[in-house]
Amino acid sequence: MIGAGLVALTQAVLLILPGRRGHAPVNQDGFTRSEGFVRRVLAAGFGLYVAAAILVAALSGLWVQMPLVKLVGWVLFAAVSCVTAEFIAGFSAMHAGWFPTFATALIFLLLGMIAGFPPAATALLVGFVAAGGPAFADGGYDLKAGWYLRGWGQYPDFDLEGRREQIISAAVGMLTGLVVVVLSHNAYFSRGLFPPVDRVYAATIQSVVEPSMARTLFAWAIPGAVLQIVGGAKRQLGVLFATGLLLFNPAAGWLVLAGLLFRATWIKIAGEDIETAMSIFGAGCIAGGALADFAGSVVNSHVETSPGNR
Repeated sequence: MIGAGLVALTQAVLLILPGRRGHAPVNQDGFTRSEGFVRRVLAAGFGLYVAAAILVAALSGLWVQMPLVKLVGWVLFAAVSCVTAEFIAGFSAMHAGWFPTFATALIFLLLGMIAGFPPAATALLVGFVAAGGPAFADGGYDLKAGWYLRGWGQYPDFDLEGRREQIISAAVGMLTGLVVVVLSHNAYFSRGLFPPVDRVYAATIQSVVEPSMARTLFAWAIPGAVLQIVGGAKRQLGVLFATGLLLFNPAAGWLVLAGLLFRATWIKIAGEDIETAMSIFGAGCIAGGALADFAGSVVNSHVETSPGNR
């Protein structure tokens, strides 16, 4: 993930450099923002991440656990990690349809441990990084879906109005989620209902990073970087491969291979015109899986909290 992530970040940076994309001027062919505007917004976003990292360090008491130089390093490292993780997650979401946010956060956790940050600082670091990536990728999903529905940018004014409405909806959803977490987090925490990846983070923080581990990490960064370069930004092969190595369920990999085989066979039989129907079919499968997971979690929660199981 280190090697693939660095290459993915480089690929993202190349796309926003002046003159690299050959895009039409603003307000032509559906574009509503100039490259200069995008770069200014990215710079402002980095500044906001620095401010957020300072706030986290102040509220959590990190300023009394680390000397000033290391504290400044943590703030800058946290901000850079968040921006980098967002680029990796966002590009994977845009090109490949998925985003390896937790796997990416694990890598920045390891890098933070190699840098010598104390356990509390590394715990806050991984939470800080993991919180931004999914939100960025999901926001990109939403805006891209809206762009499709509003005519692929053919009506810039209508598209801008739709984006505003989407941002308002996202803000309402964020505030609703905040209220739900405040009201329900004790019920989850008291029973130890944490995602499995959180236990991976905790076990990693409790371990000791030796120099041999750092050498191994960077040695295996080479094949990850090569895969990412070969696949290019649109395929995200290196990031996908690295994420697959973090999965402990072999059935997940076999299921992906079965899906790819099914897709290739279906296209060969029905032709390229079946792409739209296939996308709808895939979306339905994802929605069905999500509903099944939600229903299963509700049933299990009810069973665990029933009087007979207390």
